[in-house]
Amino acid sequence: MTTDPRSYLYRPDGLDPDSAKRLTAEALQRCDDGELFLQYSATESFGFDDGRLKTADYSTESGFGLRGVSGETTAFAHANELSEAAIRRAAETMTLLDPAKGAPAPPPRGNNRHLYTADNPLGLVSFADKVALCESIDAMARARDPRVAQVSVSLSGSWSVVDIVRPDGFTAMDVRPLVRLNVSIVTELNGRRETGSFGVGGRYLYDRLLDPALIDRAIDEALKQALVNLDSVPAPAGEMQVLLGPGWPGVLLHEAIGHGLEGDFNRKGTSAFSGRIGERVGAPGVTVIDDGSIGERRGSLSIDDEGTPTQENILIEDGILKGYIHDRLNARLMGVEPTGNGRRQSYAHAPMPRMTNTFMKGGNDDPAELLSRMKSGIFAKSFGGGQVDIVSGKFVFSCTEAYRVENGRLGAPIKGATLIGDGPTVLTKVLGIGNDFALDEGVGMCGKAGQSVPAGVGQPTLLIEGLTVGGTAA
Repeated sequence: MTTDPRSYLYRPDGLDPDSAKRLTAEALQRCDDGELFLQYSATESFGFDDGRLKTADYSTESGFGLRGVSGETTAFAHANELSEAAIRRAAETMTLLDPAKGAPAPPPRGNNRHLYTADNPLGLVSFADKVALCESIDAMARARDPRVAQVSVSLSGSWSVVDIVRPDGFTAMDVRPLVRLNVSIVTELNGRRETGSFGVGGRYLYDRLLDPALIDRAIDEALKQALVNLDSVPAPAGEMQVLLGPGWPGVLLHEAIGHGLEGDFNRKGTSAFSGRIGERVGAPGVTVIDDGSIGERRGSLSIDDEGTPTQENILIEDGILKGYIHDRLNARLMGVEPTGNGRRQSYAHAPMPRMTNTFMKGGNDDPAELLSRMKSGIFAKSFGGGQVDIVSGKFVFSCTEAYRVENGRLGAPIKGATLIGDGPTVLTKVLGIGNDFALDEGVGMCGKAGQSVPAGVGQPTLLIEGLTVGGTAA
């Protein structure tokens, strides 16, 4: 017998749905907009390192966030208690708002689409089987190559039930699974150690991660990267052509361009893209999309955290800036429709405009032909961390796997390469767009204003005229 997900939020001895509607209507009667966001979440993680299970965590949490909006001002209160008394206490914060002068904002449009299963991944595979998966990956990786010195495996999952209750009576529920597997391998040769890693995940169940073919690929990819880095030489420095690989390197696009297209920065005029809709901001052929409606993707949501259905949002089309991504507040203040990008880390956070799955569409160029065009530069196949300044668009990214390119051919792998540039400029320097578009494997996390949410990225192979490469070569 399947348990009704609503039972994790509403109980006879706690809060019931009718009371939640009534209390929300009372608390937000003087507001333009707002909602009661109820959430239950269960999370677990396993860390397998040095041939044994090092960590195993499990936790559950429930609570609510009550938000009222009047004009540009937001009042927000939250508690880890689902009760009428706690909501009434939170409602006292709403009285600090000036009464709204305009008509209340209309509710989101209804949505019955479900982009992922409502099943809870955590209880469908036993604790012993999850540990056995980590053990088998460790053993298989060590058996692959005598140069393997260390193997780390992490497995994590979560299941979240949310209900959004508005003062106008609108309600929307979503049940969200999420799983992830990461494999990291350290290889050693002649006293030198290098690391390679691979991760995969999405809004589905653990059985997908138990697929032997996927496990083999995870080990092979992590090992290959670690072995390549054993042969790496110091990276060159200077401005040069850069070829970016497909898939995960789209994280550069996410950081360098995506954050600058979020509505709050543009409403306040602090983004490098502020006030530029209709202008050319990229080379012909550059089309950038944010789409939270792709089934089972890590960054996808059936509805955002304000109840708005997610959708495909064309941000840049053929190099022309078409629009931004919005939550309800920024959309209303900018006179446009919400785009399904109001996201929050949990019930304890107010929503803000956030990316979902952000990617550049593929083009018509053969990736091998793009490589052959390069006289001298680097090929960046995979990235580690990066950071961006929203106002200027300047970014810095470290490469975890990269190669020299000389006369159209891949040369030696390089170590210590960082890519430095700015988002608005990098889009104008795109010389070629590959026909090999790919989304990432499903491991991305996006940080903004102290909140972290799952996100997806993607792109085809891209040839860029000039980026500054910060290297380690003398």
